[in-house]
Order: sequence, then C-alpha cells, then structure tokens
Amino acid sequence: MMPFIFPKRHCQSVTGIHITDIEAAINYWRARTPASDGGALPAPTSALAEVYAQLVFFRESYADAPSMPSAALEAWMEWYHSTPDTPCIAICSTSQGDAVCKGCGRSFEEVQRWIEMGPAEKRASWRRITLEGTAWRFNKYAERAV
Repeated sequence: MMPFIFPKRHCQSVTGIHITDIEAAINYWRARTPASDGGALPAPTSALAEVYAQLVFFRESYADAPSMPSAALEAWMEWYHSTPDTPCIAICSTSQGDAVCKGCGRSFEEVQRWIEMGPAEKRASWRRITLEGTAWRFNKYAERAV
C-alpha cells in the first residue's frame, strides 16, 4: 500500500509535494548532517529517503503532505523554511493590471493569495515559474533575485 503517494491524476493538488522538492530537502539534510562512517543516514534524511524511494518505485511525482510520515514532513518543512518565501523582486506588474507578473511570474491570484497559501502550494508556484523561466527574476533582473 502507498499511503502518502498521490496518484498521477492528483498531481496538481495543493497539498502535493513534488519529488524534486523531496530531493532538494534530502540534499539539504545530507549537507547539514552527513551519513555516519557506517553509512547510516541521519533520521531526517532517512525519513525523506523513504518517501523519495516510494515515489520513484511507484513512478509518481507528488507525495501527499498530510499523510506523509511526520518525521519526513518535519524534515521537509525545515528545508522549506530555509528557502526564500516569495519569488517577488519588487517589480509587480499585476498592480498595473497584468494577469501574470512580469517580475516574479506569479498569477494575479497567486500574488493576492500568497500569504494564505500553504507551503506545498507555494512550492508548486515556485516550481511552475522556475520551469517557465520567463519572469524577469530569471533574466532581466536576475541580480534582484539573489
């Protein structure tokens, strides 16, 4: 049974954590607390690796945050808190009437709802704008995003 894996049909769910975020969290923990000489993984890395392994095994892209093991979710949340909260670079074209901000790439709705969005939903927005790579934060004003 796969208790914390989203079937492909739910891959855009607001509570879904993409496999690339699980991998980024694993790498964060690996750098922070390397494996022991015997090769044993520290608890946060191990918990995240279990989720990652199931995603790979079942060929899924998203884990269901509310049903993930608490140790894995806590480890992911700590990584999440180490990332920038908002993609904003202080050039907001949605305030000028654009449906999508030229500065950060978020939709008007995402800009308006950002404060009330949960971590997985914010990461989904980050993933989308990063993959698109068209926002000024990625090219014209990349120095503002540092």
